[in-house]
Amino acid sequence: QVQLVESGGGLVQAGGSLRLSCAASGNIFSINVMGWYRQAPGKRRELVALITSGGSTDYADFVKGRFTISRDNAKNTVYLQMNSLKPEDTAIYYCNVGATVGLRYIGNIWGQGTQVTVSS
Repeated sequence: QVQLVESGGGLVQAGGSLRLSCAASGNIFSINVMGWYRQAPGKRRELVALITSGGSTDYADFVKGRFTISRDNAKNTVYLQMNSLKPEDTAIYYCNVGATVGLRYIGNIWGQGTQVTVSS
C-alpha cells in the first residue's frame, strides 16, 4: 500500500516561483513513471509533466521553459520546480505514480493535491 504526500503549494505573485514535492511511502518495490497533473476550477484535470524511472521527461506545452520535473529514486520523491508563474497556473496540483507494491503492480496512485494560487 502506497501513500503520496504533496507539499510546497501556496500563494505567490505572478512571476514568482514555487517548488512542489511528492513523497511516496509504503511497501514499495519499485516506481515506474511519476507525474504531476493539475485541475483548475471549472476545468478538467490535465497533465503538467512526466518523468520515467530512467529520467526521461515530457511536458505540457503551456509549461515548457518554465517548469522542471525531477526525481530522487532513493527517496521515492518527485519534484516540480515552477518558475515564472502566471495567474492561469492557479490550480490544485496532484502527484501520480505507477508502482509495484508488495507483489502487485498498481498503475494509478494519486495524492491528495496541493493548492497553488498565483495572484496578478
